[in-house]
Amino acid sequence: MRLLFGLIFIDLLGFGIIVPLLPFMALRLDAGPKEVTYLVATYSAALLLAMPVWGRLSDRIGRKPVLLIAFAGTGTAFVIMAFADHLWMLFVARGLAGLLSGDMAAAPAYVADITPENRRAKSLGILGAAFGLAFTIGPGIGATLVGTAPDAEAFRTIPLISAGLSLTALVLGAIFLPESLKRRREQSVHAGERFAAIWHISAFRFPHMGVIIATVFLISAGFSAMEATLPLWSEAKLGWGPREVGYLFVFAGLVAVICQGGLVGPLTRRLGEARLLIVAAVLLLFGMGAIASADGLGLLLAGVGALAAGFGFGNPALQSLVTRLSAADATGGALGIAQSTSSIARVIGPPGAGLLFELQGPSSPYLAGSGLMAGVVAISLVLAARLRGEPALAETPKEALSGDEV
Repeated sequence: MRLLFGLIFIDLLGFGIIVPLLPFMALRLDAGPKEVTYLVATYSAALLLAMPVWGRLSDRIGRKPVLLIAFAGTGTAFVIMAFADHLWMLFVARGLAGLLSGDMAAAPAYVADITPENRRAKSLGILGAAFGLAFTIGPGIGATLVGTAPDAEAFRTIPLISAGLSLTALVLGAIFLPESLKRRREQSVHAGERFAAIWHISAFRFPHMGVIIATVFLISAGFSAMEATLPLWSEAKLGWGPREVGYLFVFAGLVAVICQGGLVGPLTRRLGEARLLIVAAVLLLFGMGAIASADGLGLLLAGVGALAAGFGFGNPALQSLVTRLSAADATGGALGIAQSTSSIARVIGPPGAGLLFELQGPSSPYLAGSGLMAGVVAISLVLAARLRGEPALAETPKEALSGDEV
């Protein structure tokens, strides 16, 4: 688990470094707000096409090969980005990164392979903390490197640093990371025969999956709209540049790390995944409303912090429910389907937010996001009610958590 955490952190650190820079790289190449949000959506569109395939492939050939391909693909995309002197090259880089991001399905499946069910939400939260930590430290590094007046040389050097990090993860993973799938195969030979043909729509055969997928969609649409437009909002409302935006993402990442790495486990023991999802939904609703109303730093930080906490709680809870509801040897495919749904939302959310930004002003995407998060609150309440009669899913009994840490 520690090695996987480290590899995912190293690879995603490169993504984190790029986060505050990407909108400004596009603006430098004569993009407008719509084009910036389309660039964000390109990654998700490619991810949508690829994720179910990578997830299912990881069930067949193993998690390690898929993870290594992802590290190599990410590094290649950063190299293309470093030498982009036309906007279309940024789109190519983002699309390639999305097509080869099999780690988004393989890493949670790896955790599910090596973790018993009663520890899974906490372990997925720790994995999520690797994401959060990378997006805490990475934007800070990017903000420091880019300076107050970034030039073409900075926009070239920083993606090359990110590419080097992905190459490091590739080499370390190839040498040291063991394959995790053998244990799951030994435990579920007959299940493999029954679910050999599972793919997209078959995930809905599992109980409550439709409600979970709807929740994934709404959270991802709202959160991706915030990510895509927050740099534009900060520039329009506060006159900020890449450095200030980078530090704002550092703050968001720090909140996410605390929630995913330190609070998900205790809160899951007390509340269970379904009720933790309600807490996450309320935080997301508050966060969207706070940013929509913000005219200064205080309310902005409150809104961004609430969104980071809500996503930090909600994502591990949803992933844990998916793994516990799906068949043992279909975990990678089921997680791939959930990620595919998230990608659909991330394709729709940023362009819609960009259009609202241009037509209705900087705060309009967050007003629309408040409506989406109100839907998440309602759906999470329905899900908790449906799971109330299933204690193994609705809550994690404290006595079931007395075993050794994995």
